Amino acid sequence: MSREPVGTVRGIVPVSVDVLQECVDLQLQKSRDYQNPNSTVQQADYYPNGITTIHDIMHAKMLRMKSVMEAMQSDDYDPNFESLEDSAKDLINYSSFFVSYCRQGITGQEPTKDVFNRTTKL
Repeated sequence: MSREPVGTVRGIVPVSVDVLQECVDLQLQKSRDYQNPNSTVQQADYYPNGITTIHDIMHAKMLRMKSVMEAMQSDDYDPNFESLEDSAKDLINYSSFFVSYCRQGITGQEPTKDVFNRTTKL
């Protein structure tokens, strides 16, 4: 009897690739809400200090995850795995925003500013 390798879906695609696709889908859904064409707010507006702001958001997500994991390790806590998974997916997406910001690839990002959103010297 043939068994699928651990960590794969349909014996072909690693589960981690499916998770990345879920993150892509989630990012696109959220961008329709947060960068709606009827709004003047652009994605770069969320990051007034560039990658420092993105890093701060990621750090806060990690702290929330730590808090939930510590609570889950107690005997009187009802586990909330969805919360951890959601936070981990958010971290993946914020990591992509971090890299995109470094590449000047965030909508609304000023080409005359550096990764910390400081005006560059000419």
